[in-house]
Amino acid sequence: MSETTSVDELTTRDITGAPPASGVPAVTGERADLLAMLAKHRHFLRFTTRDLTDEQAGLRTTASELCLGGLIKHVAAVERNWVDFILDGPSAMGDFATMTEADWARRADEFRLLPGETLAGVLADYTEVAQRTDELVAALPGLDAAQPLPEAPWFEPGARWSARRVLMHIIAETAQHAGHADIIRESLDGAKSMG
Repeated sequence: MSETTSVDELTTRDITGAPPASGVPAVTGERADLLAMLAKHRHFLRFTTRDLTDEQAGLRTTASELCLGGLIKHVAAVERNWVDFILDGPSAMGDFATMTEADWARRADEFRLLPGETLAGVLADYTEVAQRTDELVAALPGLDAAQPLPEAPWFEPGARWSARRVLMHIIAETAQHAGHADIIRESLDGAKSMG
């Protein structure tokens, strides 16, 4: 995506720049706006990994435990889980109250580039996740259908989120981590996403 890419182009292309999959309806209005904003933040997140080796993508360059490869893995997992929530409700999220130490350790591994994982591999997975999300948003009958949130200390008890709210959450999560990634990359070799 270039600086001159229009919003219309973003709504007809996925994050890889390829035209939408055949059979996926073109989106307009609110859906186009949501997908364009998500595509923008996906681009900036992915852009922080340009020209890096696997080793560089796995380095912690700040006081944080975050690395660029791990951030891509995490954002892909979060987006995948929330799309599953849109489709299947709270059962897609798991039961946070019964998570074991092993479950928490697996979650922590989501933020690291593990031995055998490659930057190309996590970027390819993220592309697949993004395409699935974009296709779902295009195909949903509406964005108002809501699911109850699972019980977790960070969710308001009894709250329900619409598909629209979930998409806004995915956008916010992606934008937040694109900012983290920019700081990590600048600390690595001085490269910046903008400026």
